[in-house]
Amino acid sequence: MANTLKHSNSKSPSPALAKKLSILLEMNQAVSRNPNLNESLQATLQILMNTYQIKSGAVFLMSEDGRSLHLTASVGYKTDIMKTEYVLGEGLTGRIAETAKPVVVPRVSKEPLFLNRMSSWNPEKDGEQSFIGVPIVLDYKTLGVLIVNLPYGAKRDYESVLQFLMLVASALLQPIRVQHVIRTERERLMNENVALKQKLQDEYSFHNIIGNSHEMRDVYEQVAQVARTDTTVLLRGESGTGKELIAEAIHYNSLRNDKPFIRVNCAAIPENLIESEFFGYEKGAFTGAVSRKKGRFELADGGTLFLDEVGEISLMTQVKLLRVLQKQEFERVGGTETLHVDVRVIAGTNANLETLMMDGRFREDLYYRLNVFSIFLPPLRDRRTDILLLADHFMLKYGRKHGKAVKRISTPAIDMLMRYHWPGNVRELENCIERAVLVCEDQVIHSYHLPPTLQTSESSDTVSRLSLDNAVAAYEKELIQDALKTTRGNRARAARLLDTTERIIGYKITKYEIDVTRFKS
Repeated sequence: MANTLKHSNSKSPSPALAKKLSILLEMNQAVSRNPNLNESLQATLQILMNTYQIKSGAVFLMSEDGRSLHLTASVGYKTDIMKTEYVLGEGLTGRIAETAKPVVVPRVSKEPLFLNRMSSWNPEKDGEQSFIGVPIVLDYKTLGVLIVNLPYGAKRDYESVLQFLMLVASALLQPIRVQHVIRTERERLMNENVALKQKLQDEYSFHNIIGNSHEMRDVYEQVAQVARTDTTVLLRGESGTGKELIAEAIHYNSLRNDKPFIRVNCAAIPENLIESEFFGYEKGAFTGAVSRKKGRFELADGGTLFLDEVGEISLMTQVKLLRVLQKQEFERVGGTETLHVDVRVIAGTNANLETLMMDGRFREDLYYRLNVFSIFLPPLRDRRTDILLLADHFMLKYGRKHGKAVKRISTPAIDMLMRYHWPGNVRELENCIERAVLVCEDQVIHSYHLPPTLQTSESSDTVSRLSLDNAVAAYEKELIQDALKTTRGNRARAARLLDTTERIIGYKITKYEIDVTRFKS
């Protein structure tokens, strides 16, 4: 005989409960379909109006300062009410927000806190109505208030209605919470964007470029003259003199400082790719072009494009570059659409463009188009007064980067830096100091920490091969000079610092022909 399972205790939900569940399901679907908060709230209220027979309803959201409520969505009101607001504690709606507790008023005509701001309801003409309002709360913080008005019914189960509306308020919490997250993230990104832009402007301000020599002051003056204009600038100078840094200073002190700054090293791009790098390409323009790609000019639209080593581009590319500079228009590789851009061009070169023109390797018309405002960056050997400033700057920079507490550069090392001819200019000096910081084992960079290229007979008046006695003597002389520098020429204090006697210090000063006066303040 087969066993039969009987569910004697299981009950189907009542029609009223089933209806409420159906309404909540419909609301959740409406909220999940629409990412717009106002439209989601409006759709929820409309469902209540259609299925729960409310006379009117509204959702108020808390202002950003948490002091007032503003109307976000409503149904059933005939007048223009979208500017309706309540401060905390004002009327029934304001009290719900202030206390975070629901309010049920069966007969509104008997309630003095019902302000009736949103309709022209008259109990004698329109009949009595009930008011129910519930807070929308997340983590003990009130985000808004849901209110509905129902026809008055003496036998209405207001407790059941209140519980249902609290479930509705919970359903509204999800889109409101998402909106809060989006708004908070947007504000964070905007603040971060403003801070980054300010940091860029501060970092690349020409006032922060290291150097106070007469030659660099002339450069600063020229940068100040041209930065606020849209004039094409040609930066000339040897490799490593800081052309890109000056280009950045011009851009971030210009009216385009909130737009892109795009760099392109013309010498680093293969000849067969430079055109597509400049102007981009269409899908299928050549083998491997699987999608459309924007070129540097398009990426720099509204901002600045820095063309470094512009003398390296081919004559064919020079023709197309000239057209962009003249008309601010071009076509992508493989495309027919003419694109218009608004780009300021700053070009840089260490080549002699005049010689290239004479040899037929650089177009004369492009030269005159680029050479509107020319700035010459002096080599480091012509601005020796800046060497120590730059060396100290790089010492602190790489000391922080590599976690080294390096505090100063010894006098012999400074002398060696000052005597060197720096063919690689500032870039070579930076690399030299970074290496010295890495190999330095105490708080002072000594001459023996500098690269071998600085320690040749041509660059530092030293011989390339030292005997042991001479090497010891050179090291001893450097230690004494460091001590005299620290004590500002005081021999007695220098002797104590080196744990020796003043007589021995005096003897060594005479032996090594050290000029003590240079250390005295």
